[in-house]
Amino acid sequence: MALELVGKLIKVLPEVTGQGKNGPWNKQEFVIETADSQFPKKVCMTAWGDKANDLKQFADGDTLKATFSAESREYNERWYTELRAFRIELVDGDSGVGTPAPARPAGAQQAQARPAQQNQPAAVTFNSAFDEESNDLPF
Repeated sequence: MALELVGKLIKVLPEVTGQGKNGPWNKQEFVIETADSQFPKKVCMTAWGDKANDLKQFADGDTLKATFSAESREYNERWYTELRAFRIELVDGDSGVGTPAPARPAGAQQAQARPAQQNQPAAVTFNSAFDEESNDLPF
């Protein structure tokens, strides 16, 4: 199940590395804020391996389109959910379509100004049927 989310990059958390039975691994979490009209949502995602290295080319405030998969697992009778990003693209301000980002040195500020993208609607695509009317939760 592939899902997509478009939003503004607001934070890149420190990279985590380790050693497993298959060799070294690295992951990096990042937070995207959707541009919903009244109630923006913050979503934390995880990038593994080379995708974690790709995050270095983006700066806070960039509008990104992340394609991800959601997976939950149980540990000690508790459930943990991970949103694993497997494609991260810079969103082109004119067409709203994701384009590969140009390479940019880590920590470098973007030289050109970007058009305002705060009013751009968040694009979350689910490949399952969900009816807003059937959501009877009190919150």
